[in-house]
Amino acid sequence: MTLTPIELSASVIRLQQGGTIHAGRRPTDCGQDGWQLTAFHAKTDADVHADHWEVHPEAEELVCCLIGKIRLYLGPERPGQQVEEIRLTAGTAAIVPRGRWHRIELDIPSDIMTVTLPRGSQLERRADGEATGLVTTGRR
Repeated sequence: MTLTPIELSASVIRLQQGGTIHAGRRPTDCGQDGWQLTAFHAKTDADVHADHWEVHPEAEELVCCLIGKIRLYLGPERPGQQVEEIRLTAGTAAIVPRGRWHRIELDIPSDIMTVTLPRGSQLERRADGEATGLVTTGRR
């Protein structure tokens, strides 16, 4: 068997049930079974959809800053609570709890890696004029 290098920034890696790993160019190339590892270079906040909140209702998510500096924001767990800000620098990571709304902003261009189950993920645009606070709409 000949092994060939995988370009992480151009691939989606699926860690599948039963211990196999599959790499593809798009999430659909790998099927829906198992965990999804994604690594990418982000130059601007647009590359990390900083204008949206994201949630993964079926699994936790590992967010790793491989190179650079990023801010990971976690939405409040309950109404009236504040948004949490976690600063990640090169070589650090955080685990976003299942079902917790979150988003990323860059301090500088960064290489980021995430691992989560791809099923059921949702995005919601941040409210107009919202700084780092999450507007609670009852859906969170």
